[in-house]
Amino acid sequence: MGVIDLSILGYQGLGALLTIAGMWMIMKKCGQKGWYALIPGYRYFKFGQIGGRQTDGYTAMYIDFADIFLRYIAQFVPETNEYYVPLLIIRLIVALCEVIYVIRVVLGVVQVFQAKKIWAFVWAALPWLPAMILGFSKKYQPVMELQDVDESMAGTAPADLTAAYVDTESADGLMVHVKERSILSRGARRYLLKDINLAIPNGSLVLLLGGSGAGKTTLINAIIGYEKAKAVVKLGGRDIYKEYKEMKYRIGFVPQMDLLRVNDSVRRTLTDAAKLRLPKNVGRAERNRRVNEVVETLGLTGRTQGLVAKKSGGQKKRISIGMELISNPDLFILDEPDSGLDGVIARELFEKLRGIADEGKIVIAITHTPDRVADLFDKVIVLARDSGRCGRLAFYGSPDEAREFGKDTMEKIVMTVNPTTEGGEGRADEMIEKYAALTAERRAGSHA
Repeated sequence: MGVIDLSILGYQGLGALLTIAGMWMIMKKCGQKGWYALIPGYRYFKFGQIGGRQTDGYTAMYIDFADIFLRYIAQFVPETNEYYVPLLIIRLIVALCEVIYVIRVVLGVVQVFQAKKIWAFVWAALPWLPAMILGFSKKYQPVMELQDVDESMAGTAPADLTAAYVDTESADGLMVHVKERSILSRGARRYLLKDINLAIPNGSLVLLLGGSGAGKTTLINAIIGYEKAKAVVKLGGRDIYKEYKEMKYRIGFVPQMDLLRVNDSVRRTLTDAAKLRLPKNVGRAERNRRVNEVVETLGLTGRTQGLVAKKSGGQKKRISIGMELISNPDLFILDEPDSGLDGVIARELFEKLRGIADEGKIVIAITHTPDRVADLFDKVIVLARDSGRCGRLAFYGSPDEAREFGKDTMEKIVMTVNPTTEGGEGRADEMIEKYAALTAERRAGSHA
């Protein structure tokens, strides 16, 4: 079998040499030492690390060692020996197990390269072909995986904690089930998020809280499909990942930094945004009507003729929001929209967001000064880094329910789960498990 030819005793012929060369280049692309491809068994362990399948990698490594040992023994057992048939059967079983686990390991590598899964099965029979393609083709590169990660911000082993269960099968609203979001850094799999389960109804204004490194931006990127996780994310019953080409137009995202052409007028900015974001069959009259609606919604009436450069910080933020709102998205996400704004202007901005949510949309916002606007929100999401430095769900519920966790302000709740090294109380694991117990209690009560 093709995979068995990868053992050190089976390096015969051009196919085996090509397989080694391909694996060498795959290792190098993924930040590993190429010569790992020469080491029997260990190469599978490294492939397991690359693809986030460490357990399968360990198993494949030991099975490969067993196969090498059995090959060596078989040289001394002639066909006439009574042990020949039992040994042959054992070798066939080991070979079958090796095929299964090598396919599992290669599946992880294939996913890192965003190639078709069929290549993992081709590897079992003709390993040189996918190895050469993945290793030498410029088309295939590890996507969004080779990143430098601050080791204090992401761990290799999430804490063993009970995850909060939330029913995510309803067709309405936003349903999020993130199994994990991890990346590869210096050959080790690092976990950024794990077990995030949310069911957000339409018409909700949601506050996303968490300390530095808790995974707020990572979660947002996973939800909108910008950086996909091992997850299922549905909006209105439709899978964002599977239908991304269509669903991305139903999502609006406003980053922390305003991306505006400051030498254009406000109306020109919004009109150009309408041309880009609305379907091509939308006529000029309909585009103008939509621009006027956004101007009125955001309180920009009478302020659309001047240059963007002349506008205040609060007005610029409204213009940024308007550029995304122009396409009338169902899901609207904002990363610190009140950054740099004083309390009065920030309050006014969030009141506008409250109005957008009241139109039946879902609005999720990150802010580092939540208490001045907490009363406007329907739901609060609290993310925390567990003791394994992985982002987890520590709370999801109403602001009043959040205060029942023993703190009277949103900022104090965040400090509860923040590490002691950052001035917090370091109770992340406790609060994650406490919330998991709370959801289990609610579920049991609903079924009673």
